[in-house]
Amino acid sequence: MKNKITRLIIVSIISLLALSVIQGTLIKNTYDLKKENFINKAKEAISKIDDYTPGLDSLNIKWKTFLMDKLDEYSLNNLTKKEVVNELRRITDSINPLYIEAYNEELKKKKLGYNLKFHKVLKNITLVTERKKDTIFKGKNNPDFKLLGSEFENVKELQVSNSYWHTERSFSREINKKELSVNYELHFESRDYINIDKWQVIVLGKMKLILILSLLIFLVVIALLYYSIKSLITQKKNADIKTDFINNITHELKTPLATLSLATKMLKKEEVKNKPVVIDSVINTIERQNTRLQKLIDQVLNNSLGYHEISLSKQTIVIDQYLNTVLNDFLLSVESKKISFERDCSLKNKIALDKFFVTTALFNILENAVKYGGTKINVSCRIENNKNLCISIVDNGIGISKKNQELLFDKFYRVDTNEIHDVKGLGLGLYYSNQIIKAHKGTILVESEKGKGTTFTIKIPV
Repeated sequence: MKNKITRLIIVSIISLLALSVIQGTLIKNTYDLKKENFINKAKEAISKIDDYTPGLDSLNIKWKTFLMDKLDEYSLNNLTKKEVVNELRRITDSINPLYIEAYNEELKKKKLGYNLKFHKVLKNITLVTERKKDTIFKGKNNPDFKLLGSEFENVKELQVSNSYWHTERSFSREINKKELSVNYELHFESRDYINIDKWQVIVLGKMKLILILSLLIFLVVIALLYYSIKSLITQKKNADIKTDFINNITHELKTPLATLSLATKMLKKEEVKNKPVVIDSVINTIERQNTRLQKLIDQVLNNSLGYHEISLSKQTIVIDQYLNTVLNDFLLSVESKKISFERDCSLKNKIALDKFFVTTALFNILENAVKYGGTKINVSCRIENNKNLCISIVDNGIGISKKNQELLFDKFYRVDTNEIHDVKGLGLGLYYSNQIIKAHKGTILVESEKGKGTTFTIKIPV
């Protein structure tokens, strides 16, 4: 059974991991699709703003015309490459505020529902003549050169497009009284980027329903697995407890039944029939064993009751009188054992309780203290916070481990006592005691450490 549970747990964990991977992959694919769709719509919304807006178009013509003039000067060796790039930066910086303002006005007309920024980045400027290919600016060798637009960090996923500007240029210039003709081709490459505030959050927001449903399904699966495994473990525990109970009750019944069988056989013998003294002794033995059997049956029937099934008949008692009487009766039952017994029960307060049931509960706990190695028992009582009667029973026995303390008051449960071979019982005493105290709306607390004794504290509302 244990191996089956272990295999079930392993298979469940593997299945849960597989489900997590599959569900994670599906969510990732859905996110990628939603993201792509969102970005494409944003690109589509701003795709024609730069080229088809008169205000922006005139600004673009201004810096392009300025650049062509500077390239002409470069072709005539009047400017260096660096000076051309610096002049381009100067002109774009000067018109950029107007460009941003005009661009934002156009974005407002689109009513996108989110904040969007745009800028154009220079990637390459190349002049091609009959003799050579001359690179003025190359993006790979330089940091991004923002031509126009707002400042933000470029994200590859938010690249809108690559722009190519190709034109042929021819002009003549008189230098040193000589007419000089210049011809070249301009290859100008730029890239357009957008930036959307918290665009990942916007995409996730569009997936809200999918994410919530996925999380709920995942939690339901985990809950079902947990419930199934817990139920199986509980069933195994109950089966083990019932098996132990059957073994214990069988053991308990065997002794009186064997004695009764032996006594019956003795009564059948002819030599016994003529001896009244022997017959009386055998009959007394039969009565004792019959009483023992009856007590075992009553213990199983009565001690299996839950607290809601216990019908209390409360009486008002004086605490010290009642408790001292109970302890005196208990001492008489253990006269054959050497026990050091101390008590502190001087409360004159009155309390309403069912004497029969509470006495049974106290006897069960005291018997356990003796049964599990206690040679010194200390019983004390007090009123706590003017609300509860607290009765503490302390012993110096073998103690109870933390793991066993959690199960101590379960029906049929018995602490594993491998080192003690003469401890008998059905595992009902502490369960029944707990039910009795619960019926009085009280509690039983246990404090213990292996090898250092145990303290039971009964609390009953005054």
